[in-house]
Amino acid sequence: MSLGGLAAAISAAWAGTSPVEALAALLGVVFVVLVIRQQRACWLAGLASTVLYLYVFYAARLYMQATLQAYYVAVSLYGWRAWRAGAGGATLRVSRSSWRTQGLGLAGVAAATLATASWLARETGSPDPLLDSVTTWASVFATWLVARKKIDNWAWWLLVDALTAVLCWRERLFASMLMYGLYVGLVLVGWRSWWIDMQGRTLAPRAGA
Repeated sequence: MSLGGLAAAISAAWAGTSPVEALAALLGVVFVVLVIRQQRACWLAGLASTVLYLYVFYAARLYMQATLQAYYVAVSLYGWRAWRAGAGGATLRVSRSSWRTQGLGLAGVAAATLATASWLARETGSPDPLLDSVTTWASVFATWLVARKKIDNWAWWLLVDALTAVLCWRERLFASMLMYGLYVGLVLVGWRSWWIDMQGRTLAPRAGA
């Protein structure tokens, strides 16, 4: 397909984007921006976006992505609680997860992906069972890392967002494709912001020594 033909296809598909998908995509961007700023309100935007996306992905027969949105609802409530100020105004700080945690997460994502991709291919009309599965399970782990303010979440999201953009492109969910493409750039911004915050707190005692 030529560049002009590709642009025309995107334009035509974008014109057919539902208001629900467009709003869900917008709220998703708001969520990421607020996460970068470590604003607790991110979980409210995330909750609203996931409720809308549950409908969007189910209608597109991306069943794992739809199930993922139900998980996001639960994690949004958990994140709202985990990010609140505790006794004396203390808040959850950015930190790094252990190699053991990362290894267990990777193994869990791989095992769950193989199991669900096989089931989707056999029992449902899912158009892309493997990509649907791997992005779902990687998102499960990455979202848990966000809720715990682990900086490693950004590495996971870099891969997840790129793959989900491809999945949305294949299923002609172009508002969502553009959102996930934007996420890739926001991931780099978020990674740098959290890194500076974490390093600043690490170096602060030395500066006062």
